[in-house]
Amino acid sequence: MVEHLEYNTERKRLVIPEYGRHIQKMIEDTVQIQDREERNKVAQAIITVMGNLNPHLRDVPDFQHKLWDQLFIISNFELDVDSPYPKPSREALEARPDPLNYPQNFPKYRFYGNNIKRMIDVCNSWEEGDLKTALKYTIANHMKKSFLTWNKDTVEDEVILQHLFELSGGRIQMENFEENLAQTSDLMRVNNKQPHYNKNNANKKKSKGHQKYQRKQSK
Repeated sequence: MVEHLEYNTERKRLVIPEYGRHIQKMIEDTVQIQDREERNKVAQAIITVMGNLNPHLRDVPDFQHKLWDQLFIISNFELDVDSPYPKPSREALEARPDPLNYPQNFPKYRFYGNNIKRMIDVCNSWEEGDLKTALKYTIANHMKKSFLTWNKDTVEDEVILQHLFELSGGRIQMENFEENLAQTSDLMRVNNKQPHYNKNNANKKKSKGHQKYQRKQSK
């Protein structure tokens, strides 16, 4: 009896561990069936068993497609049966995805974030007027707040305006405007209100609990 023990280290690697060892063995045995009609019947039965593991999804068409794809994947693409869906290919499964193009609009000033650059681009597309001027000040104030949030230091308005000039491609220039940006204290004001802790109420609750405990002990 001891000679027939199997250890996981001696077994084949589970292709999709979620389905367990028995499903994989059933699929491996199905590959060896010579009669095609019998092989199709067994494959359909295995699909039913796989669907029973997720009964709330087994009747969803997309989920059925997923089950058939996983059936072929577990069989190492060696199972030859009639599938209602196109058989997946090993090349498509092993193909590496294309690298993602992460936005790097202005890596020199990362602390401003990409939304600021989008706002600047929108501002550049507007015609000159009061609305565009207000947007310029809004952008500059938000840039100043972002700068202070990440750098934890004071900053001169001239620095923010110079950065805005650079990020806008030289199209937004505010050095000649008379209105100053918001004060640092206004931008970094934090609401420090904390839930009020009433020490007297806590002591009263503690005293009541102690009195109940004493009454129980006296009984």
